[in-house]
Amino acid sequence: MNLNKKIFAEFFGTAGLLIVIVGSGIMGETLSQGNLAIALLANSLATGAGLYVLIQTFSSVSGAHFNPVVSLVEYLRKKISFKTLSIYAFFQVLGAITGVVFTHIIFGQKILQLSQHDRGEFRFAVSEVIATLGLITVILLSEKKDKKSVPMVVALYITAAYWCTSSTSFANPAVTIARSLTDTFSGILWTGVPWFIFAQVVGGFLGFLFSNFLIKEIKD
Repeated sequence: MNLNKKIFAEFFGTAGLLIVIVGSGIMGETLSQGNLAIALLANSLATGAGLYVLIQTFSSVSGAHFNPVVSLVEYLRKKISFKTLSIYAFFQVLGAITGVVFTHIIFGQKILQLSQHDRGEFRFAVSEVIATLGLITVILLSEKKDKKSVPMVVALYITAAYWCTSSTSFANPAVTIARSLTDTFSGILWTGVPWFIFAQVVGGFLGFLFSNFLIKEIKD
């Protein structure tokens, strides 16, 4: 597959993911009239549904990573080169930011924003380690059993993780960076971004090690 087509798929898919995340957050918060549980329910269901559609659509083109940590794990598995990892990560971040900008436009928001939603507590970083460890484990082990099941499994995992992690399971550095640029329901204050990304990389690496251990045990 042509690398340019893969890059386009990663850019467009990640942009679409952020439109779903941020847009459903804005819509949910607006229509729920201050009921945060309903707003989060709308946000999580829309994100899960959007993820399924995006992964199902673009997986045959680029693998539908939409996440630098997923791309990093694929590099560690020797599925992609370091060059491809670097290019993917750059365009995933660019796509995520583009998605936020277009979401602001279509919802009549100020285009350039900085989030004031502080998620800087240590517990949120721990939550991101767990969320990303779970995401990578779910991807690698479900792929081992049935590759066609991955889009649905990932979508359901993220939907559930919204509710069972204190950070609402960002589990994605590109998403984290982009969400610092929206002062809406799904935003994150920029001071928490480095901690989230560090935690996500640690969680991704642990998920890679844990999954490899389990797969090796199954083979043995």
